[in-house]
Amino acid sequence: MVLTKGMDKEIVEYLYAAEKDRREVVKVTEKYPKINFIDAYSIQEKLIQKREKDGSRRIGLKLGLTSKAKQEMMGVHEAIYGYLTDDMLALEWEQLRYEEFIHPKAEPEIAFLIKENLHGKDVTAEDVLSVTQFVAPAIEIIDSRYLNFNFTLTDVIADNCSSSRFFIGSKWTNPKELNLEEIGMVMSKNGEVLQTGSGAAVLGHPATAVAWAVNKLGEMGKGIKKGDIILSGALSEAISFEPSDTIQVQFDKLGTVSFSCK
Repeated sequence: MVLTKGMDKEIVEYLYAAEKDRREVVKVTEKYPKINFIDAYSIQEKLIQKREKDGSRRIGLKLGLTSKAKQEMMGVHEAIYGYLTDDMLALEWEQLRYEEFIHPKAEPEIAFLIKENLHGKDVTAEDVLSVTQFVAPAIEIIDSRYLNFNFTLTDVIADNCSSSRFFIGSKWTNPKELNLEEIGMVMSKNGEVLQTGSGAAVLGHPATAVAWAVNKLGEMGKGIKKGDIILSGALSEAISFEPSDTIQVQFDKLGTVSFSCK
């Protein structure tokens, strides 16, 4: 579909207002059913540019659909990505305010902290590890603006892949000291274990997922930069939470990250 400048602006304003006002809206494809992935990423870029004009700063990327099983379920052959901005970074010692969200969910992630620029179309997992200074435990809070969390892939890409907030744990480890694909994870809510997983759930290896993102960006002449934070993809299904809930994610050898909500 060829999006006109007017369509782009309308969709960006629509999604931006939904996030700012913390209200659910019907998916974009209800009005524009022929939007494709290229259109969706173009809208996503303009949405982030609007955030930047309002004072936000890009600080990295987040990946989605990094599970082969989920890709097959959704009928797609690759992951998706969105951007992280500085105002999305939350602090473990500060309670989340539930009223700032619509219908949030928590996902366990392994974060990559990048020490050098990396660009290209043939980037490997080994290349990613070579420019990664640290890896750390992380939790991403996803919060789709769409009604009842109901959307197509093009809708979610346009909405910056439901990005909302994220936490980085205090233990940062040299990735050379770990076998990231073998790291086990347990996610609990209020002390009850709800999800388990391992690094291998993320395209076989979390660095492989990051390499995919770099190569995808490379198709547009972009890449990742020194200082970027990359959330490599969820190790399990997301879980919902409510006010007064506490979520904790424990990673074997990588450490623990948690948050509480009020």
